[in-house]
Amino acid sequence: MDTDQLIRSLAADNAQRAQPVGIVLALALMAATPVSTAMLLIGLGIRPDIWLAVRNPFFDLKFVVTTALAIPALIISLHLSRPEASLHGWSWLLIAPVLVLVGGIVAEMMVPQRAPMMARLVGHNSMLCVSAIPVLSLPLLAAALFGLRHGAPSRPALAGAIAGLVSAGLAATLYAAHCTDDSPLFVATWYTIAALVVAGLGAGIGARVLRY
Repeated sequence: MDTDQLIRSLAADNAQRAQPVGIVLALALMAATPVSTAMLLIGLGIRPDIWLAVRNPFFDLKFVVTTALAIPALIISLHLSRPEASLHGWSWLLIAPVLVLVGGIVAEMMVPQRAPMMARLVGHNSMLCVSAIPVLSLPLLAAALFGLRHGAPSRPALAGAIAGLVSAGLAATLYAAHCTDDSPLFVATWYTIAALVVAGLGAGIGARVLRY
C-alpha cells in the first residue's frame, strides 16, 4: 500500500470516527476542568474582591480574551484530528483573542490611569501568572491529547501545540478569577507567554503521543 492510499484509508476511517473524536475530546475536557478548578481553589483561591471586580470591564475582558483563545483553538484541534488536515485556512481563527486584546488596550489608553503604562504591564503577579497557568493547564492538556488520540492527526506536533492553546485558554479562564491584574497590557504580555509555554509543551508531548 503506497502512502497516498494509506492516507486515503485513514481519512475514510477517520470520517467515520469524527464524531467520536469530538465527543471524547469534550468529555475529557469536562472531566479535567473540575480537577484544574480544584487546583485553583486549593492552591490560589478566588480574588477576595471578585464581586467588586466584576463591575470593572477590564476584569471581564480577561474572560473574553481567554475564551476567544480556547474556543477557536478547540475548533482547530478537531480539524487537525483528521489525517489530511493542515493549519492552512484555519490559523486566522487564532486572531480572535488578538483583536479582543487590541481593542482592550485601545480602550484602556482612552481612560485616565493612575498607574503608568509599564506598571500596568508588569503588574503585581507576573511570575505567578506565567507559572500558574501552565500548572493549571496540565490536566486539561492531558485530556485534550487523550481526546485527539482518537483521531489521526498527520502533524502530531502541531496538533499538540493547538491542544496546548486549548488547555492554556481554559486554564487562563480559571486563573483570571484569581488574578488581580486586570490591565489588557498585562494580559497581552503574561497570559500570552504562559499560553506559549503550554503550546510548546503540547507540541513536544503531541509529537510523541499523537503519532500514528
